[in-house]
Amino acid sequence: MLKEIDKLAWLYVKDKQVLMARSKGKDIYYLPGGKREVGESDKEALVREIHEELSVELTPDSIEYFNTFKAQADGKAEGVIVKMTCYQAEYTGKIVAASEIEEVTWLNYKDKHKGSAATKLILEHLKKNDWID
Repeated sequence: MLKEIDKLAWLYVKDKQVLMARSKGKDIYYLPGGKREVGESDKEALVREIHEELSVELTPDSIEYFNTFKAQADGKAEGVIVKMTCYQAEYTGKIVAASEIEEVTWLNYKDKHKGSAATKLILEHLKKNDWID
């Protein structure tokens, strides 16, 4: 049986680049976000995770579903899939790496080799739809 890791992600595109985060001790970039805690809605979990990782507050009323992507999970056994449910949202505050996040950066399509398998799928989708360069 295939195992699926269910994650929520914040897709923030600005100036044709995507906001990405890298965890401490890792060399691969991901969309910021994480897993729901018991009883949390997608919006509640996303607001909490983004605040923990990037020190900003997502504006709950602006959170909109974007798309869901599935790919091989990095560092996991073959066949373990990560499901990334991506949302767009506005925010308040200054983006600063916090908690387990070591670096925050902006990537575009030419940087796709720096990302996880799911990140590559997302960047390909954004490039195809002319959201990023």
